[in-house]
Amino acid sequence: MNSITKRWLRGSLLITLLMVVAAVGIYIYAGYTSHYSGARQAMMSRISSITGQLKLTGGSSTGQAAQNRSQMLYRMVEQFDAKDKFEFMLLDSAGRPLATSSGATLAYTQAPADFVRALESSDGTGEQIYTTSEGERVMAVTSLVPYASEDAAAMRMITSLTLIDQALARRNLLALGLGTVVVLLSVWSGLFFVRSIVKPVGQIEAAATAIARGDLAARLPEAPYDDEIGRLCGTINQMAEELSKTERMQSEFISSVSHELRTPLTSIRGWVETIAQIRDPEDENYRKGLSIIGRETERLYGMVEELLSFSRLESGVKLDCKPLDLVAELTDAALFVEARMQQEGLTLEYEEPELPLPIWADPGRLRQVFVNVLDNAIKYSPPGGTIAIDLLQDGENAYVLVRDQGRGISPEDLENVKLKFFKGKGAVRGSGIGLAVVDEIMTALDGSVDLASELGKGTTVTLRLPLYRRDLPGRAQGAPMQGESEDTAL
Repeated sequence: MNSITKRWLRGSLLITLLMVVAAVGIYIYAGYTSHYSGARQAMMSRISSITGQLKLTGGSSTGQAAQNRSQMLYRMVEQFDAKDKFEFMLLDSAGRPLATSSGATLAYTQAPADFVRALESSDGTGEQIYTTSEGERVMAVTSLVPYASEDAAAMRMITSLTLIDQALARRNLLALGLGTVVVLLSVWSGLFFVRSIVKPVGQIEAAATAIARGDLAARLPEAPYDDEIGRLCGTINQMAEELSKTERMQSEFISSVSHELRTPLTSIRGWVETIAQIRDPEDENYRKGLSIIGRETERLYGMVEELLSFSRLESGVKLDCKPLDLVAELTDAALFVEARMQQEGLTLEYEEPELPLPIWADPGRLRQVFVNVLDNAIKYSPPGGTIAIDLLQDGENAYVLVRDQGRGISPEDLENVKLKFFKGKGAVRGSGIGLAVVDEIMTALDGSVDLASELGKGTTVTLRLPLYRRDLPGRAQGAPMQGESEDTAL
């Protein structure tokens, strides 16, 4: 038995059991009180009726009046009409029976307790419940005669409790049975509920353990209920799917990077061996080899830098932000890649705006964003193609649009291109982390990156950055932009 079930048995079940026992106890007590009180009230009603008739004789205590009352009482005993339910008797001043409605001759060794209580009570009544010598439980009620009536000092009524006790026993058994049923139903429903939690929790534990050990194929069965447990199972399955997807992309990334690194290294190695055999520095192959070695070395350097940037971003994007002119930063990046674009046979369309656009950014990270986006545009553009850069603004944001005429991105790849390690079906050389780095940097700068693409027509990358304002919280307390004086700062 697991700990959750044990805690439930110690907690909820114990409370339920105590509540049921208390309810049954109160019900049984109320039954005894109600039935016994009803029997007492019935006998007191009879005695009150007889007392009312005695009042008709007046309150005189003369011998004749007392004799008349005595005769009336004896007559009432003889003519008592409820002999099947009660026994009515007259007692003398010592508590001895004078007459009984059953005609039985009774002899008490001592005055009945109810008679003694009647003598001691302020209202002249007393009662008791006792067991006769025959083993029968009875209730007796005694009331003193309020007027002088010769030797009759008290009226006493007795009723059997056998039928009442039998009825109470049946009620009590029913109450105990219902209480037992309630407890059993509580146990059954509680165990069902607990097991409905314990079982999936155990499955979750097993699946989580398997995933922690590296089994990313582990999955939880579909939950039968759409509750917290069901949603948790769905979340864990989704987590496992994402981890599996990430692992798959990491494997593809490692394979891709290995290939990308091996290709230039192989080329460099081959040309180094070739150049080593050439004695004349003016040889065409000598110059060609040095050019290729330089180009491939630059390519390796770029990939290494990209990997290092990604590694640093994995531990969190650290920014050194300051007010910048977006126009100047974008122009520098365009000039940086223009020579490479010419080598690739591409045309750059970019018209530098006349007015500056102030932003709040890290200049190194912002340049990295521009270079990565432009590098992607170059890689996927065909020779003779055009790459266009537009700079727009609205009331609060600036937008950099980079459009190419490349092969485009398929709809199924478009939503994943910003994921780490993802490389689409039509991907060319590269690590597959460039856009992931761009996305993380733009997010850290309170900006965003969006892509729109159509197969065979090209891709448009939109970079959004908030414009810099002195009155915005978290900015540089009104520090001027680079190259800007205090007088011209916005």
